[in-house]
Amino acid sequence: MDEEKRITLRLPADLHEWLVAQARSARRSLNSEIVYRLEAERDAAVADAESP
Repeated sequence: MDEEKRITLRLPADLHEWLVAQARSARRSLNSEIVYRLEAERDAAVADAESP
């Protein structure tokens, strides 16, 4: 990441708890977990768009 942007994100409590648990099990911060998952989804979307 060359440049970072800061945002405020509102999540349902159950989704927040689930993300926290996923982050802990992967030994990542909550922020890193969210970024990891968003990047994975972006990469999958780009791959789908590029496939015939």
